[in-house]
Amino acid sequence: MVLRKAGTAAAAAGFVAVAFTGLLGVGTFAASGSSQASGNNAALSSGTVPAQYQPLIQKWGVLCPEISPPMLAAQLYQESGFDPSARSPAKAYGMAQFLESTWATYGVDADGDGKRDIWDPADAIASAASYDCALAKDVASVPGDRQANLLAAYNAGPYAVIQAGGVPAYQETQGYVRNIKSLALSFTAPTSSVALSAQSAGAIYFAQNVLGTPYLWGGEGLASQGYRFDCSGLTEQAFASVGITLPRVANDQWYAGPHPSRDQLRPGDLVFFANDLTDPRSIHHVGIYVGGGYMIDAPHTGAVIRYDTIDQKDYIGATRVTSDGAEALPVRGKDGSITSSAGAAGQPAPGGPTAPGQPAAKN
Repeated sequence: MVLRKAGTAAAAAGFVAVAFTGLLGVGTFAASGSSQASGNNAALSSGTVPAQYQPLIQKWGVLCPEISPPMLAAQLYQESGFDPSARSPAKAYGMAQFLESTWATYGVDADGDGKRDIWDPADAIASAASYDCALAKDVASVPGDRQANLLAAYNAGPYAVIQAGGVPAYQETQGYVRNIKSLALSFTAPTSSVALSAQSAGAIYFAQNVLGTPYLWGGEGLASQGYRFDCSGLTEQAFASVGITLPRVANDQWYAGPHPSRDQLRPGDLVFFANDLTDPRSIHHVGIYVGGGYMIDAPHTGAVIRYDTIDQKDYIGATRVTSDGAEALPVRGKDGSITSSAGAAGQPAPGGPTAPGQPAAKN
């Protein structure tokens, strides 16, 4: 959460404080139809998937019509945050978090090295897609949204979906379907303008009111912390002030909505900076865009919350926060590991056991 170098934006602060208001007036609440690539061949949005995994996700994400690369990426992110060494207390392993019993049936030797390795990202990504497509086939006769039925089967088991004639009325399962679909939008490359956010003005208003506050590593604006912030603590609290709950760390906030291009930036977008522009896991800083090429951010120890330019060599992109996108994000423990996903694929949902002869819920 450390910014590059002290900016020289102070001289421009007065301009930005006035200029962004005009931008809000003409832009933030304007109708701006959002359109993203849809269907099986939807492309991944730049910077959302670590570069070494992007070709694999794009390849295996079209294995069957019910899945897409962004949906597969959303599942992998929910399961492990793209961590191939992830382990869960339920003894689910690898990037795709397979139980060993499920891996024995659905594991794929995707890289042709002669073994199906639960820890190998190439095998895990291919196996996740293969498992999805097997579930899609199991519930193919169920009416309704085929992708939603597949995701419900992933969470509750195919028998529950068949018995319900669609997504069963389990809160966990309905949440899982909704959240994976919402999160997939963050991984989908926009094909035209991204819809604007009505909460943007409120988030900026919050940030403006704490300008000049000293930076504190780990600060979330608590009284015990002297009402100080670090970069992601500031953005977390700015959006909490308008009713949106963001995750605590910057590289999770990155997935809280779709990603507008540099020329589509609007006040209120979150702007991010990374050590490796090909790997979103290396995101280390976030600010709130206010227009004119500037953001409000909490830069680093010894600095204060201020206006800074976003034109830095480690700028990776922006996120337009949405309520659905924020709600879909996984929860992390203090050690950084994912402790739960919204509607995560654990055991079959209550009241929805997997029937004999049907594939088990994966993890």
